[in-house]
Amino acid sequence: MNATALSLTSTDLRTARDARADRLFRWLLASAGLFVLLSLFAAALSMLWGGREALQAFGLGFFFSSEWNVGTREFGALVPIYGTLVSAGIAMLIAVPVSFGIALFLTEVAPVWMRGPVGMAIELLAGIPSIIYGMWGLFVLAPQLSEHVYPWLDETFSGVPLVGAVLSGPPLGIGMLTAGLVLAIMVIPFVSSVMREVFLTVPGRLKESAYALGSTRWEVVWDIVLPYTRSAVIGGVFLGLGRALGETMAVTFVIGNAYAISTALLEPGTSIAATIANEFAEATDPLHRGSLLLLGFTLFLLTFIVLAVARLMLRQLAKREGN
Repeated sequence: MNATALSLTSTDLRTARDARADRLFRWLLASAGLFVLLSLFAAALSMLWGGREALQAFGLGFFFSSEWNVGTREFGALVPIYGTLVSAGIAMLIAVPVSFGIALFLTEVAPVWMRGPVGMAIELLAGIPSIIYGMWGLFVLAPQLSEHVYPWLDETFSGVPLVGAVLSGPPLGIGMLTAGLVLAIMVIPFVSSVMREVFLTVPGRLKESAYALGSTRWEVVWDIVLPYTRSAVIGGVFLGLGRALGETMAVTFVIGNAYAISTALLEPGTSIAATIANEFAEATDPLHRGSLLLLGFTLFLLTFIVLAVARLMLRQLAKREGN
C-alpha cells in the first residue's frame, strides 16, 4: 500500500508540474501575440496622436486635398496617396506575371541542376538593401530609360487614345513608371520565392496522374497546381503588395518628388514614404511635422486595408473550397 501510495503521489506531482508548465507555455505564447497587437496599436496611435494638429487644422479634407505647400502651411495627402497606389500598382502588374513565370520555371521546367542555384540567386536578391536598388535605378536605369525607352514610348503612343495620355511626358528618366519598375524588381524575389515554395507542396501524384491522362504541362499547371495553391499564391501576391506600398528609399531616388497628380506615367510624382523621407528631418513647423506623421498613419491604414482585403479573400476562398 505504501509503495502504491508513493507511486500515486509521484504521478500526481508530475501531472501537476506538467499542468503548470502547460499553463506557463500558453501564457508565454499569448503574451507574444498580445505584444504584436499592442506594438501595432501603439505605432498607429502614436502617429495619429503626432498628427493631431494637422487633423484639427484640415479635418478629413487633409486626405482629399492635393495642396502641399510648406510656405503657406497648406498640406494635403491626396498626391502622395495617389503616387503610392499608382507606383505599387505598376509594380504588381509587372511583378506578378514575372514571378509566376519564375516559380513555374523552377518547379516544372528547369533541369534539376539549375533549380538550386537559380532559386538561391532569387532569394539573395531579396536581401539587397533598398537604397542599392534606388541608386541603381537613379544612376543606371533612369539614364537608359531617358535616352532609349521613354522617347520611343512618347513618339509611338502619343496619338493613341487613352494609352497616349498614360505613356506621354518628358523623357526625364525619373517618374512614376520608373518607380514602378524599380519596385517590381524589388518585389519579384519575394513573390517568386513564395510561389516557388508553394508550388513545391503540390503532391507529385496529382501531377503525374494528370500527365498520364494526356494533359499538357499548361493544363497541369492551370487545372492542378493553381487550384491546389490558390490561397497561398494570393497571400504571397498581397505580401508583395504590402512591400511595394511601404518602400521608401528606392522610390525616393527615382520617383521625382513632384507634388502633382498626372495621368502620364512618365511625369514625376511622389509617394507617402518618399514625402516623409524627404521632409521629416527639416520639418521644424509643428503643423508640417504633424502632417508628415498623419501621412505615416495614412500609410499604416493603406497597408492594413490591403492585408485585411487579403485575409477576407483567403477566407472566402476557403469557404468556397469547403463548400
